[in-house]
Amino acid sequence: MNSVAIAQQAKTRTVIGSVIDFETGEPIIGASVAVAGKSVGTISDLDGNFSIRVDGDNINLEVSFIGYEKQTVTVADGKKLTVRLRAVSELLEEVVITAYGSGPRKDLTGAIAKANVQDMRKAPVFNFEESLAGRVAGVQVTSSDGQPGSDLQIVIRGNNSVTQDNSPLYVVDGFPLEMAVGNMLNPEEIESIEILKDASATAIYGARGANGVILVTTKKGKVSSPTVTYSGWVGVQQIIKKQEMLDPYEFVRYQLEADYNVYSKRYLAGERTLEDYRNIEGINWQDKVYRDALVHSHNIAVRGGTEKTRYSVSGSLVDQQGIMLNSGYKKYQGRFVLDQTINKKIKMGINANYTYSKKYGTIVSESQTSPTASLMYALWGYRPVAGVNDSDLLNDLYDESTDPTTDLRINPLMAAENEYNPLFTYNFIGNAYFEYKILKNLTLKITGGYNKIHQRKEVFFNSNSRGGHRYSNNKVNGWITNTERTSLLNENTLTYDVPLKKGHRLKVLGGFTVQDNGTFIDEIRAINVPNEALGIAGLDEGELTSATISKTANGLVSYLGRADYNYKSKYLLTVSFRADGSSKFPKNNRWAYFPSASAAWGFGEEKFVKNIKWISSGKLRAGIGTTGNNRVTDYAALTALQITADSGYSTGNTPGKGVVPKTLGNPKLKWETTVQTNIGLDMSFLDNRISLTADYYYKKTKDLLLNATLAPSMGYLSAYRNVGSVSNSGLEFTIDTKNIQTKEFSWTSSFNISFNRNKVLSLNDDEPSLASRVNWGNFNNAYPYIAIPGHPIAMFYGHIFDGVYQYTDFDKVGESYILKDGVPNNGNAREKIQPGDIKFKDINRDGVVNDYDLTIIGNPNPKHIGGFGNNFQYKNFDLNVFFQWSYGGDVLNANRIEFEGGDPNARTSLNMFASFANRWTPENQTNELYRIGGQGPAVYSSRTIEDGSFLRLKTVSLGYRLPNAWLKKINIKSLKVYASAQNLITWTKYSGPDPEVSTRPTALTPSFDWSPYPRPRTLTLGVDISF
Repeated sequence: MNSVAIAQQAKTRTVIGSVIDFETGEPIIGASVAVAGKSVGTISDLDGNFSIRVDGDNINLEVSFIGYEKQTVTVADGKKLTVRLRAVSELLEEVVITAYGSGPRKDLTGAIAKANVQDMRKAPVFNFEESLAGRVAGVQVTSSDGQPGSDLQIVIRGNNSVTQDNSPLYVVDGFPLEMAVGNMLNPEEIESIEILKDASATAIYGARGANGVILVTTKKGKVSSPTVTYSGWVGVQQIIKKQEMLDPYEFVRYQLEADYNVYSKRYLAGERTLEDYRNIEGINWQDKVYRDALVHSHNIAVRGGTEKTRYSVSGSLVDQQGIMLNSGYKKYQGRFVLDQTINKKIKMGINANYTYSKKYGTIVSESQTSPTASLMYALWGYRPVAGVNDSDLLNDLYDESTDPTTDLRINPLMAAENEYNPLFTYNFIGNAYFEYKILKNLTLKITGGYNKIHQRKEVFFNSNSRGGHRYSNNKVNGWITNTERTSLLNENTLTYDVPLKKGHRLKVLGGFTVQDNGTFIDEIRAINVPNEALGIAGLDEGELTSATISKTANGLVSYLGRADYNYKSKYLLTVSFRADGSSKFPKNNRWAYFPSASAAWGFGEEKFVKNIKWISSGKLRAGIGTTGNNRVTDYAALTALQITADSGYSTGNTPGKGVVPKTLGNPKLKWETTVQTNIGLDMSFLDNRISLTADYYYKKTKDLLLNATLAPSMGYLSAYRNVGSVSNSGLEFTIDTKNIQTKEFSWTSSFNISFNRNKVLSLNDDEPSLASRVNWGNFNNAYPYIAIPGHPIAMFYGHIFDGVYQYTDFDKVGESYILKDGVPNNGNAREKIQPGDIKFKDINRDGVVNDYDLTIIGNPNPKHIGGFGNNFQYKNFDLNVFFQWSYGGDVLNANRIEFEGGDPNARTSLNMFASFANRWTPENQTNELYRIGGQGPAVYSSRTIEDGSFLRLKTVSLGYRLPNAWLKKINIKSLKVYASAQNLITWTKYSGPDPEVSTRPTALTPSFDWSPYPRPRTLTLGVDISF
């Protein structure tokens, strides 16, 4: 910060100083500096400096700038003053980016939330979507697990679609993208993030607006001398919670109890006893595979410009080692932005971003044909101790106590070290615009954009890997998949913005857009590769099993319009309309129309409210509109035929090719339509110290694009149909407060909470339910999820756990136990049930547990979610503390199915969770865990449904900004050092590694926990510096 020097000559003095941002220390250009009560003033220059002549003593200067709080400073003889402006935090004064425009929040009529990007930057993450979690009401951000480089799932105001994608539309610097963009962007380059939630805000995006819209605006150059900024941090990521497993003594006891005749030969040979294993140090496989991982991020930028030319050039580097060996994520990114004013009528600009990333390591939660193929299965389940004259568990690839032809588990350390499956991503997105001011109030804007994403997935299993060892079917094998997606965009808009007489204002927008999208995929696979030393380059020497190519395309043509009426920010009205034509649908259903209307009453501007001193501002909003969803495959309306390797026939000795049906088309397919109503209230109190935003919404989605089940006689399992409907309703509250604000200390808080109730109204041809399976290698004939009209899209479905059969449930006949009459079975034959077996509730009381006793056993949908953030500032120190929570959602912990008993016959020598030590035995007749072999039939039950509620200390950041007086001497504008932490503490009753988990993340199968990559804790040190 620059000092204010005062020179006095008689009655006239010259005040020389500068104006800087309170948070960043960067100069504020063009700030107004005026003598209070007089018409004397000036503005700060390109470096934030100003000079003003004043007369008299005890002069007050009023310093202000758009987007900042006005500050009054007193000029006193011999005193050095500082002018540090705080950014405006009043809710109604914010400038908000909207669809095809921007404006002050006080003039908005729709539900648009603006994320606090300044606070988000304090989270040490590589993906802005992760730092968005819990910060905006109505926005649910979840991740499958902690895999480095994975995309996150974002749902705004609940799931609309049952079988289709529910993710929002992203608009990055005006370019609409139907995919997650978090890994494409550098969080340090994001200027603002707006979330459009209701139909009045999103209807102008028509067919792609039903799931909400996230607008991301990146930083541009400003009128200033060249400013070089660097921000970087380095840190470590650690495992938060390891799974407790049976120790050597408990494991051997479990093995002997399972089959004494077999396992005593292995573990009790010679003079060794069970008690000896209490003193034998076992192998902790989690310690072998988990690690403290180095992470670092570096960002550099040069920005500046003149009144006519503004520029920004930036680049970033990210390197994240995974907390599991041989896993991680790397990213290199660069951006160039140029805005040029040609003359008073013409402006032009370009915004280009290129990102290269590499994601590598075992995808531990991926679907498997057998649960034994999972790395986490081996990591948890591999034996912790060898017996007498047994395998060298640490150095042998296989455990000789298992059958490698049926049990795919191998040494987890070697499996992790020999995994090769990188995903390379090359992403370019570029925008260029031309703006011409036809008349004073009429502006034409033409935008062209191009986006190209090329992904190359390489997988190679060598002879020491899970999928390539000598007992695997394909031996050494691998494949390469190339996916290329391109998108061309042209948007043309006319904007007429005119102030009318007596405080009236009208703004009209009209436009035409066209977007073309294409996808090209090619893949080759080979098995029995003879020279594994060549790695992926040796696939051509193996046996080629497939070579596939796919090419698809779709296009969208749109007409749009919007009119905004404003009378003194007191009475506001917005109407919009969009017509979309999509090639995804047949000609007779190709076009759809999406209108919306919203109004607002700024009652805070009324005289009778202005007289109420404790009310600073107030606005009531209401809106209704229609949006659409076109998230189906490019040719979903068409019946497809396919030539496959096994669809042909031979004539004589000559093989022929045949064509077989692949998918059944639907010539009547059309858009999925959502109608949403929103009522909102924006208020601030006590001189804007408290700000409140409250919204109620109800939306109904009809003509669902449902991948509906078909009758077996059709010859197809499913096809897309427009059937069924879903509703979402909810309440959202956001409260921002200025708790304490003095010259040297400030404390502000932000709290948000969301309640959403999702409900299926109808399904395919009024079918009573839709059950869903989960592919994880077990229980393939059981359905853990069900959608029932009148309930949320997904509910857990299965049997109710009713404890464990005790001796009192049986009659003893000789040495045998026979289940008593009147005691229901558990799905197994009565004569096979023994004391200690699992018991399920006989709901219909017919004495038999079967499918008629299946029922809803849990609800994965949270009752409410939210976040609570606090910012403390004392002199040059700042502290940010942010909490995130989810309350009421259940989780299906499938890990407990396998590792709390499992099947001891099929899974020999498999270690168990430590909790299984408390299993039922004749000496420990517990009612919580069944005996060895007493797991019952392969069905889901409430036993493994757990409360997934959690409160997480998500982010803590402590920083110190060095005084500008020190930095001025070495020509540094600002310098801040800080320490940050992510995922510090989680309070939860969930027994698994992390309650925020969903390894099969779809609307029909949420909150399923099987073999997740652990979520890490991150501790970092960083620096922000500008020159």
